Amino acid sequence: MAIEIFPKLGKYNYQQVVFCNDNSSGLKAIIAIHDTTLGPALGGVRMWPYASEEEALEDVLRLSRGMTYKASVSGCNLGGGKSVIIGDAKTQKTEGLLRAMGRFIHSLGGKYICGQDIGTNSHDMAVIKQETPFASCVHEKAGGPGDPSFATAWGVKAGAQAILKKAFGSDSLTDRHIAIQGVGNVGYFVAKYCHEEGAKITASDISEEALKRVSDDFGAEIVDTDNIYESDCDIFSPCSFRAVVNDETIPKFKCKGIAGSANNVLAEDRHGVELQRRGILYGPDYLVNSGGL
Repeated sequence: MAIEIFPKLGKYNYQQVVFCNDNSSGLKAIIAIHDTTLGPALGGVRMWPYASEEEALEDVLRLSRGMTYKASVSGCNLGGGKSVIIGDAKTQKTEGLLRAMGRFIHSLGGKYICGQDIGTNSHDMAVIKQETPFASCVHEKAGGPGDPSFATAWGVKAGAQAILKKAFGSDSLTDRHIAIQGVGNVGYFVAKYCHEEGAKITASDISEEALKRVSDDFGAEIVDTDNIYESDCDIFSPCSFRAVVNDETIPKFKCKGIAGSANNVLAEDRHGVELQRRGILYGPDYLVNSGGL
């Protein structure tokens, strides 16, 4: 089935989509710029083994639109953009591929500023910056600010506390139960900050190493990824996959509220209405996870 691109762009008024191909490095990537009304589009470079080009396009469009909202609500003079590299970051990421990505980003003349995301890190941004100045989150040793995960996590904690304040009249995390889906870079720090303020942590992740770390460091209870939705918790904190609030998961929730670092948490806008109907407070992802800006 052919991908109808222009109807997708027109629905939410996307400005530009760039398809990037570099045979020598194997790079296949898409850059999406949603809106630059307030300034150049900022957004991370995600590397993921998408099942299809259509899936990659859908993801980069949703993510770039979310970045517009995030920059706007944060009061930044920035717009929204995102890029995705189709491939497995563990086996296919090379210096040549990253530098090719940097050249494509540079060709946009500063209209898009990249940063790290799932599948990339501050070291990768340092490589990209060899080809373009329009890269953020560059590793400290290369003269940049480094990984923004801790700042993003602090904002998630603040979002969780705002929900607790609304639900219980107090924003204290002491003896509260936080269920975190995904305890990688950001999720680990969410667990750390909440644990330090007395919260009980339940965690799920596809990485056994990440789970062992939060179990050892914070005494986190470990559950299967599919069972995290049913945790009898105060806050469900999605910090990995998108669209985890959907028709299948909503009936499973026992939480009082949702606040996490994942982008595009709602599969569809109507799922926010359904959460409200069920009395579950929702911290909009583009606000709660905006600390990384």
